[in-house]
Amino acid sequence: MAVGSIPFPALAPLDGVRLGVAMAGIKKPNRRDLVVIELPETATVSGVFTRNAFCAAPVVVAKQHIEQCREQGRSPRYWLINTGNANAGTGETGLRDARASCAALAQQLGVSEVDVLPFSTGVIGEPLPMERLLAGLAPALESLSSDSAAWEQAGQGILTTDTRAKGATVTLQIGEQTVTINGITKGSGMIKPNMATMLGFVVTDAAIEAPLLDSLLRETVDRSFNCITVDSDTSTNDACMLAATGTGARIADEGQVAVFRNALQRVMTELAQAIIRDAEGATKFVTLQVGEAKSREEALDVAFTVAHSPLVKTALYASDANWGRILAAVGRAPVNDFDVNRVVIDLGEVRLVEHGGRAAGYTEAAGSAEMAQSEITIRINLGRGDESATVWTSDLSHDYVSINADYRS
Repeated sequence: MAVGSIPFPALAPLDGVRLGVAMAGIKKPNRRDLVVIELPETATVSGVFTRNAFCAAPVVVAKQHIEQCREQGRSPRYWLINTGNANAGTGETGLRDARASCAALAQQLGVSEVDVLPFSTGVIGEPLPMERLLAGLAPALESLSSDSAAWEQAGQGILTTDTRAKGATVTLQIGEQTVTINGITKGSGMIKPNMATMLGFVVTDAAIEAPLLDSLLRETVDRSFNCITVDSDTSTNDACMLAATGTGARIADEGQVAVFRNALQRVMTELAQAIIRDAEGATKFVTLQVGEAKSREEALDVAFTVAHSPLVKTALYASDANWGRILAAVGRAPVNDFDVNRVVIDLGEVRLVEHGGRAAGYTEAAGSAEMAQSEITIRINLGRGDESATVWTSDLSHDYVSINADYRS
């Protein structure tokens, strides 16, 4: 079930950007499962990808095509996304299929194969049903549209175990010009930060040079998609793409960059949090705030140790105020020279731990009341520095086990 579901927003049209969707029957009939996103010739494209050693064939090909286009002084113009099949763990056959998909779409569009970036999500280890995928290209192109409905249909067309489409949009002023940032994402399970941990596609009508676009994408992903976890599993297919169409205001000076970065961070964070709100089997949306750390990396280590604890996650699901599980997880985080007497842990407005043990004013009733909420904040102050980090996670329910036990059936 989705936690605090947010309706899909009305994403404004962007000049030169069109989205098309088809029902190709890649895994199941009568569902949107093939998406084409078209960008204008003026666009600049950046991407970050999974660090999983068994990265999927489309990840390999997409990275190659971005590099080849940049060597030619341009960017790819088409994103081809399929759901239902990850084309991962498929060896040379998978690479041939990914390239053949790009070539087939390029032929229909009259562009180069490297102008197309492939993305896949779904079951690992099975060959792409190429006949069905290729047959879906023409219907997807025929449906290309720039309106808000096209964005939502594309959001639906990239889902796997997700229960709903996820989108975000922000408008901002750069001088006298209005800039728009639109994004869609998918992800529900196999979510653990290690670059992006899902598929995400974000487009702005601003004009941004490639080096700056790369930097903005890395910075905002590190504080959004790289700060979420459902089950500590990093996918083979993760990718997050950012395109600047170049049709609007140019982002160049320091002030403009700061304003744009903040807006982009809002979009990225909203999309990342939407994944946690739709996490497989989730009933709780959990914010973990770690402060007073020596470094941001140390704060993240503590946050993720708690977020990945099955005992903590099942206590959250049961609304069981078993605060000792949180304490134990903090204590085993990879932090050197831990002084437990300086650690303070709060559950919402309730102090759980201080001076090395249970807080003097803590009551089971107060702790249980906080754990019963659908949105929970756990604050951990380490008392050893000035750095901090925030991570978002979910609980671990019976439904999570059922969804993943039945995934291929």
